Amino acid sequence: MASDPDRPKKLAVLIDAENASHRIATGLFEEIATIGEASVRRIYGDFSGPQLKGWESRLSTHAIIPQQNYATVAGKNASDIALVIDAMDLLHSGRFDGFCLVTSDSDFTRLAARIREQGVDVYGFGEQKTPKSFRQACKRFIYTENLCPPEAVAEVAAASAKPVEKPGAAPAKLPPTKAIPLIRTALGQLDDADGWYSLSSVGARLNMLSPDFDSRTFGCTKLVTLIEKAGMFEIKRDPLRVSIRLKP
Repeated sequence: MASDPDRPKKLAVLIDAENASHRIATGLFEEIATIGEASVRRIYGDFSGPQLKGWESRLSTHAIIPQQNYATVAGKNASDIALVIDAMDLLHSGRFDGFCLVTSDSDFTRLAARIREQGVDVYGFGEQKTPKSFRQACKRFIYTENLCPPEAVAEVAAASAKPVEKPGAAPAKLPPTKAIPLIRTALGQLDDADGWYSLSSVGARLNMLSPDFDSRTFGCTKLVTLIEKAGMFEIKRDPLRVSIRLKP
């Protein structure tokens, strides 16, 4: 669809209820609002059983439309198929600038790749256990652990198959120094101005290099804070932009 710089991106949000915790709902839609407008909000699963009861109260709060798919045969996932069919119908309508696929299931890798082949952006949302294939298929991938308060992260981790370091504990954040190699790679791919690199250009390059890059994974709310804490870079703040460079 035609791009209007003054119009927010029109997004289709498709949630795999069986692979996404209801506890992320508020943080999820707050994050999506930073990307664009969630014009379509659908969630897929078998809501006739007790497993997805947690989503019920979130549906009306966030105006999510449930798509009921009965699990009539064990081992067959009708919900996944319904989500893919709807995604392709919405894609070919030409009405959307992007898709938000909320799942930790690598089965949706091909769907994400197919949407991007059409020139439409895909934003993935899933837990840190999400396979790399799906994360890489998205333009950007956001860990749902970064969207929840600490107590909710612990509940999500306890409910998933992924073990945590100790019962009731949220997954530990990575130290800022772990981001240094990727930041240095980003700098090496950019043109500098007298040795300085625009922070906005660095951020864009980091997302291109690693769709799941997020300063919150390293315990920092902003990229500039992460770079500052990493300890290997100098920061220059001008009235019009922020720039960084490696320390001499």
